[in-house]
Amino acid sequence: MTLAALNDELHQVLSDAQLVATRLPGLPELELWLLDPANLNRAFSSEETQQLLDQPPYWSFCWGSGLALARWVLEHPQQVRDKRVLDFGSGSGIVAIACAKAGAQQTIACDIDPQAQMASALNAQLNGVSLTLAADYFAVTGDIDLIVAADVLYDSDNCVFLEHFRQRAPRVILADSRVRDLQHPCYTRLNTLQGQTWPDLGEPLAFREVALYGNND
Repeated sequence: MTLAALNDELHQVLSDAQLVATRLPGLPELELWLLDPANLNRAFSSEETQQLLDQPPYWSFCWGSGLALARWVLEHPQQVRDKRVLDFGSGSGIVAIACAKAGAQQTIACDIDPQAQMASALNAQLNGVSLTLAADYFAVTGDIDLIVAADVLYDSDNCVFLEHFRQRAPRVILADSRVRDLQHPCYTRLNTLQGQTWPDLGEPLAFREVALYGNND
């Protein structure tokens, strides 16, 4: 897994795009390989737009909910310290990396996208931590102490995992900027966090408010 290989994957969508090591707004402790903001300062051709819709390189962004949850983890290290943690839908690996930094015994970055797994590995290396990579949530064996997930509830098909999470781990923490009123009897809203997607996509200010949920068990 090399940065050149990940850049090659990015070029399948945007031929002139590059990943750059980026410090995150409000989270100076961590750094990620993210899409160079300069690559967004131009008009896209119809072919590029279609490629972005068909194969969005979401792992090349740090999404607001992930940033907010990563900050929360670093501010509350006791929530993850010495625990075996699974980050579901890990994307760039930002939350998994924060868990490792906060002292998790093992952090599993779980994402079905091979490029996201590659990004998580390279971002972990950039931050001097080690992650375990997994493509299949159901193939992960052994006890899990904590499941974390950011921005997975926007897809209604993922709501079925809310019950799986509760059955798999005694503690579940979710962060989501699109779902701010989760109607589920087994989850409670814990807080409202602030998070900004980076590079900046000019999202509405409302999407910078991130709901934090935890299970009631």
